[in-house]
Amino acid sequence: MKFRASKISTMRTWGLLLVFGGMGLMVFGTSGILLFGQVGKIIAGIFMVFGLLACAASMIIYFWVGMLSTSAPVIECPECGKRTKMLGKTDRCMYCHTILTWDPAEATTGVPAEEQTLSHS
Repeated sequence: MKFRASKISTMRTWGLLLVFGGMGLMVFGTSGILLFGQVGKIIAGIFMVFGLLACAASMIIYFWVGMLSTSAPVIECPECGKRTKMLGKTDRCMYCHTILTWDPAEATTGVPAEEQTLSHS
């Protein structure tokens, strides 16, 4: 679970992968011209359209993440002390990947109830 990232970072990663995938599709399609001659122009056109759609999808994802990021509350991570943005009820710190939550019922760290009663008696 150490390698899981925050929701904003994960969505940005998908946007970046779509940009690279779209560019790769366009370059791959262009090689169709070299390999297949006249028919390759049709292949290049098809791959160009798919690459442009992937790049447009990435632009939409980046825009959406930007809008979410502006309204996300900024909190201080209890583990590393850095300021991070949090989406939803639970998220991870962008820096140390600690699980953060607003809901006390979902919190996994802290002093268990048994130890609190023993220390007060």
